[in-house]
Amino acid sequence: MKFHDASVLGELKRLCERHGLLLIFDEIFTGFGRTGSMFAWEQAGVVPDMICLGKALTGGTMPLAATVASDRVYEAFLSDDPDAALMHGPTYMAYPLGCAAANASMDLFESEPRLKQVAAVEAQLKAELDACRGARGVHDVRVKGAIGVVQMEASFDAAKLRAQFVEKGCWIKPFGDVMYLTPPLVIDPADLSELTRAIVDVVRSGQLAC
Repeated sequence: MKFHDASVLGELKRLCERHGLLLIFDEIFTGFGRTGSMFAWEQAGVVPDMICLGKALTGGTMPLAATVASDRVYEAFLSDDPDAALMHGPTYMAYPLGCAAANASMDLFESEPRLKQVAAVEAQLKAELDACRGARGVHDVRVKGAIGVVQMEASFDAAKLRAQFVEKGCWIKPFGDVMYLTPPLVIDPADLSELTRAIVDVVRSGQLAC
């Protein structure tokens, strides 16, 4: 859950062009609005040679991934000659149920104000997680789009902390020194407040199991 400035992607693009390397962005987690724009690379103003997509491609309802390539990359392995073509065919490639779920998910992205919803989630996460700042043991609080992170100064017992969240009626999966939220982009504000309140309560109680 480390956040990098958009300029980092631009520098990676420049380095790849200088050395003749392909630039591949993994947007399985960040794609489809999670960081505030449809894709994270848009915020850097660079276009990768390849992009990996998944998760929100189907709204999380079915497993499906996609790899999108630029024309230059695609044409390099597009051939009727089996010795020149990329002979790659996974067992479940383009299976109908997953593709139908993806089409339905993309229809919702086109018909609903998804990025406005992300902006609302971001504003709420910033406002409500800010209560963790200054609490004992907190190293940083950061929010990017629909991602909210509270980082502690030291690692904690994740299993015990998860149990504390369950007692509060929330399923939050902490790891290492980080507690984070990546809620559905369509989450109700009241439900999001329950999640943020659980984190704030645990942090400010000073009873994190380290």
